[in-house]
Amino acid sequence: MARLPEPPLGGADSFAAVPPQQARFATARFVVLPVPYRGTSEHGGLTHLGPGAIIAASQLLELYDPELDREVSEVGICTLPQLELSLGRPQAVMAQVRAAGRALFRAGKVPVMLGGEHSLTLGMAQAAQERYPDLSVLTLDAHADLRDRYLGTKYSYACVMRRVLELCPLVQVGVRSLSLEERDFVRQSGHTFFSVPESYPPRWAQGIITGLSPHVYVSLDLDVFDPSFMPAVGTPEPGGLPWERALALLRMVARERRVVGFDVMELSPNLGPPACAFAAAKLAYKLMGYIAASPRP
Repeated sequence: MARLPEPPLGGADSFAAVPPQQARFATARFVVLPVPYRGTSEHGGLTHLGPGAIIAASQLLELYDPELDREVSEVGICTLPQLELSLGRPQAVMAQVRAAGRALFRAGKVPVMLGGEHSLTLGMAQAAQERYPDLSVLTLDAHADLRDRYLGTKYSYACVMRRVLELCPLVQVGVRSLSLEERDFVRQSGHTFFSVPESYPPRWAQGIITGLSPHVYVSLDLDVFDPSFMPAVGTPEPGGLPWERALALLRMVARERRVVGFDVMELSPNLGPPACAFAAAKLAYKLMGYIAASPRP
């Protein structure tokens, strides 16, 4: 079992600057794991700076959520130090993330991974599937990420959902960019994904939820949003998901399924204003709130 680093007890090093009594690992429901990795990306985004930027921006969050009429932090949000990654092949990094995730799931926590490039999702999904064999993965992303190999590796950010699909059922939302290879794979495998829905829930969300198993891991690539709202990503795509529609879907998923963990990935703080990091922090806090309010244990 991986040994996790000792977390700080609240304050400026903790997500949302939660009070010390809400930041203890032993009692926290959510554990934030920052993973500053940019190992297979070739664009100009500095995704390894994303986790630190999100945690810094989260200091400005109001702990009270008027939509839920509660302080979400009351269920406990522990923040671990950034995961120290060994240099080497992407497989080694995925193994480290998997070991850290395994330790969190065994401790009964809901991991909240802050990336870092999207390839990291594979390691956490592997850990989640070990704990919940009936796991499915929901990803919100502008890109299919279904290549079998990219830039010499099967563990690139452009291949991550191909690897996840080999592990468990996968539902993709917001996809509006894919290669010819990926199109051919989709047609041959029968895998389907949802582009940006044109109507609000429940009409389109129910079709998405139907494809999910009882236990769900959610992966949020910030380029799922329109770049007019979220420019701080390495590979922006026009026509993205509006903020309100993304929250509506996440709220329904948390109500209808048990979300066992999630990640927020691909923030490149060098490519956009500080408001992008705050939006990423708000997104993480909102999903924590939806999970905490879910009637499912």
